[in-house]
Amino acid sequence: MGGAAWNLGAGLEGRGVIVTGAARGVGRASALAMAAAGARVAAVDRNEAGLSETMAALDDRDRHLAAPFDLADIAAIPDLVSGVAARFGGLWALANPAAVLRRRHLDEVTEDDWDHQLDINLKAGFFLNRAAGNIMAAGGKGGRIINFSSTAWLVGPLLGSDAYVAAKAGVVSMTYGFAKAFGPHGVLVNTIAPGQIDTPMQHIDNTPEIVQKGIDMCPLGRMGQPEELAAVVVFLASRHSSFINGATINVSGGSIMY
Repeated sequence: MGGAAWNLGAGLEGRGVIVTGAARGVGRASALAMAAAGARVAAVDRNEAGLSETMAALDDRDRHLAAPFDLADIAAIPDLVSGVAARFGGLWALANPAAVLRRRHLDEVTEDDWDHQLDINLKAGFFLNRAAGNIMAAGGKGGRIINFSSTAWLVGPLLGSDAYVAAKAGVVSMTYGFAKAFGPHGVLVNTIAPGQIDTPMQHIDNTPEIVQKGIDMCPLGRMGQPEELAAVVVFLASRHSSFINGATINVSGGSIMY
């Protein structure tokens, strides 16, 4: 890399990126952080009201794109990705924090609960990765794909999250496959595994006592903030991640250590 190794800029200026789940939480924070780093952001979410709020928070919003989209529409994913690439004149990064969670006791998980969480949290990610990676590889300039798992992929489910964690464990092994397939094209594929992050999902069917127990387990004595995940997204999308591929990055404040 020569002298470029000392350039502390992210190298994202003008690059086209896709961020899913951009209407709130980690997705919104990631969209804002990518834009602040100079990228052109396609903010994807089915929540149009939340998406409008995200877009309103972006500076120079005409550089960016609001893309209302339901990730359950698997067949339309290639058109979504190719449309963004055409709009931005290329695609550099995909960040996919979008997820759904239905807390159910193990014996109460229905087939619909299973299918919905596996479809959004794993199946949609597969087709997003494939569509984005193929476009990046064909462009010949490399790229970055950033998937999202959970630290629970390693230690197992808690509080009725069995189907959710099964999907998130699948994200890790899925990432390995794409990292091997796209690495030769300079497209790096990695996973972020968050711990307890203060987002709306964190509080779904959680009692204050259970939330506090998670805080007490963290050596830092607190939950993480969406912006702290977004900073890792920007790092993995940046020039500084140039030799990181197939990794699962633990962002849990030490609640889980591996």
